[in-house]
Amino acid sequence: MKIAENVYSVRAVDPDIRTFHGYQTPIGTTYNSYLVTDKQITLIDFVKAPFAQGLADKIRTIIGDGNVENIICNHVEPDHSGALPHIVSLYPEAMIYGTANCEKELHAYYPDCNFKFTVVKAGDSLNTGVYDFQFVPMPMVHWPDSMSTYMAQEKILFSNDALGQHIGTGELFDSDLGDGQLLARAQDYYANIVLPFGIQVSKLLSAVSVFDIRTICPSHGVILREMIAPMIETYHSWANNEIDEKKAVIIFDTMWGTTKKMAQRLAEEYRQKGCAVELINLSEKHHSYAMAELLDAKYIMVGSPTLNNGMMPTVSAFLTYMKGLKPKNRTGMAFGSYGWSGEAPKQISDILIACDFEVLPMQRVLWNF
Repeated sequence: MKIAENVYSVRAVDPDIRTFHGYQTPIGTTYNSYLVTDKQITLIDFVKAPFAQGLADKIRTIIGDGNVENIICNHVEPDHSGALPHIVSLYPEAMIYGTANCEKELHAYYPDCNFKFTVVKAGDSLNTGVYDFQFVPMPMVHWPDSMSTYMAQEKILFSNDALGQHIGTGELFDSDLGDGQLLARAQDYYANIVLPFGIQVSKLLSAVSVFDIRTICPSHGVILREMIAPMIETYHSWANNEIDEKKAVIIFDTMWGTTKKMAQRLAEEYRQKGCAVELINLSEKHHSYAMAELLDAKYIMVGSPTLNNGMMPTVSAFLTYMKGLKPKNRTGMAFGSYGWSGEAPKQISDILIACDFEVLPMQRVLWNF
């Protein structure tokens, strides 16, 4: 599929995948790879290993018996690099360009694969005849090896895992998709993968702001052309941890319904204070859905009944997951019902404190109310 003059999408669409990085992908995803035909043919990123032959077939359809001479590897993670051994076996003379960490990690992932590699750093570029590619390292967005690549003549930013979305319904461009769907998938992507790296995201946005960007080609999801400005503005907001002082998210699981009643009562109290409230029962919604909803929420309230002197497993899993993603500057509260011991709210409260939240006094109910 052609994106611009001599620039093609050779992606793999994975519409049936439903879990990725520990979170749900309700409409699948894509593994985006791009091919640029010039005096020297350049492949930008690979696809996941099961789709390697499909990638090779698409490349052959475009270039026939030509050779891929350059491979730009923006990220080592296997959903992006899994096809490397197969592609290198077909084009053994191709030179791979990436960061120093990229070289180290590729050798660790694929110890039996022999490939040629050139280490690049900020400000380095590659000329392939007509086209120039400038490399922009972006460590920890979201791995140490990560980088973006800017194609000057076509004004394309190959943004890697920044500005991506898990969308596997077949659309190629943002204009083929409703804005609401695009931003919703970008939100759950950011909340579940990129959230801990706000400082690094801000540095990346600053670094690429010097470029005239007309197209953004991420490693997952649709290509951005019409929604570039709104997406970058939204990323700035997320990276700067801009939160809604009038939004509350209440996350809970329940055993016999009392903790659910507590959650509903809290929801009504916060609505009366003028807050928008999202009520999430973890037996019905995945913890990754909760993360997306709390991305811009000031208040995060977590409830569980006490089960075997602890929390419900769904609540424990959510808190472990949330703590790793490091939301900041939030106000938290624990609540829950119990029959004879009642440890769960205290355990929840301790984790919210460990997340460096401002923590309100916990609420507990004996049996029912």
